[in-house]
Amino acid sequence: MIWPKGRIVAAMSGGVDSSVAAALLLREGFEVIGITLQLQTCGETPQEQSCCGAEGVAQARAAADHLGIPHHVLDCRGVFEQTVLLPSWEEYRRGRTPNPCVLCNREVKFGALLEYAKTLGAHQIATGHYARIGGGKDGRTYILRGADPRKDQSYFLFSVNSDKLSRALFPLGGYTKETVRTMARRMGLGNADRAESQDACFSTRETAYAETLRRRFNQGAAPGPIFDQTGRRLGEHEGIHLFTIGQRRGIGVTLGAPAWVESIDPDRSAVFLTTSKERLAAWGLIATGVSWHALPAGLKRLRCSVQVRYNQAPVAATVEQQEPGTVRVRFDHPVTAVCPGQAAVFYSGPRLLGGGWIHRALSESAPTAGGTEEVVK
Repeated sequence: MIWPKGRIVAAMSGGVDSSVAAALLLREGFEVIGITLQLQTCGETPQEQSCCGAEGVAQARAAADHLGIPHHVLDCRGVFEQTVLLPSWEEYRRGRTPNPCVLCNREVKFGALLEYAKTLGAHQIATGHYARIGGGKDGRTYILRGADPRKDQSYFLFSVNSDKLSRALFPLGGYTKETVRTMARRMGLGNADRAESQDACFSTRETAYAETLRRRFNQGAAPGPIFDQTGRRLGEHEGIHLFTIGQRRGIGVTLGAPAWVESIDPDRSAVFLTTSKERLAAWGLIATGVSWHALPAGLKRLRCSVQVRYNQAPVAATVEQQEPGTVRVRFDHPVTAVCPGQAAVFYSGPRLLGGGWIHRALSESAPTAGGTEEVVK
C-alpha cells in the first residue's frame, strides 16, 4: 500500500500491535511521533498498571526509543471519564449493555488525539486497529474489515465519520496477528510476545466493569427481584447493572437447569431468567443513533449483513429506515441475545456501511413495508 508521506502521530499503547504499526509507518518514510493516551489515574494493582498506566507508558516509550522516534503522553483522563466512562455507567444503570470501545474510538482516539496531532503539525493519525481504509468515487472515505477475520476491529469504528477517517491510517489492516508478532520479533521489539490487553481499560481482575463504574461515580445500586419465565420470584439481586441479556454465569440463583438472563426491567429493577435458550432468539431489532458511511440517496431499504456483537458472525438481514437516525432490522434467521445498548453494524461484504445503537430486540419475524431495496456495493 502506498501512503502519502509526512508527519504522522501513532497511538502507542505499549502493546505489540501499535508498536508494529509505528514501525511500518517509519519504514514507509513517515515522520512518526508516538503518543500514549493516559486514560485513567495510575493505580497500584498489576492490572491498573498494565494499560494506560505506568507499565503501558514504559512499554510504549521503550518501543519508541527502539525505533528512534519521539514519544509523548497525552492526558485524556477528563475526556475519557466524561465521554466514555460516564455514558457507559448511565447505560448500565438503565439495564442496558454499553460498548465503551466504540465511544473511546470516536471521542478519544479520533477526537482528542486527532486534535492534539494538529498542534504537533501532523495531519494524520495511525492506530493498531485491524481494519482497512477504502475510498469511494464520491470522495468519501470508508472502512473495510481487516484481513484477519479473528482480529477484525472494524465493528468498533462505525461511529467515526468519513472526514476523520480520511486522516486515519491502519497499517495492520492487511496482516494477521501471527504475522504482526513475527514482524515484531524481527524488529527486535521487546513487547513482541506481550499478552493481549483487550478491555484492560475497562475492568479489573477482581471487579466487573459495571461495578467498577458504579463505585467510581459513587452511585447506589438498584437491587430488586429475580423472576423465572413464569413470573415466579426466585430471589434478590444486588443491582441490574450486574446483568446483561443472555448472561448465564453469576446470576445468583439456581433453577436445576442451565438458565440465562432473558430480560431486564429497569423500572422495577427486575431481572427475568429463562431455562429455554430459544426464548433468547430475536428476529430483528430497532437501532437508533444510526450513521452511514455509504448509502445511496433516497434508499429506504437495503439488503446487507448485520453484526450485533464483536466477533459474532454477520447475519443476512433487511434494514429499513424508519426516520432519520432510526432503522428496523429484520434478520433472515434468529439471533441469540440481542442486547440493548450494544452496536448493530451493517456491512456489504467487507465494506462497513454504517451502524447504530440497539434500542430493543424484536421477538417476531414480520415482513417489512414495501419500497426500494438493494444490496449496496
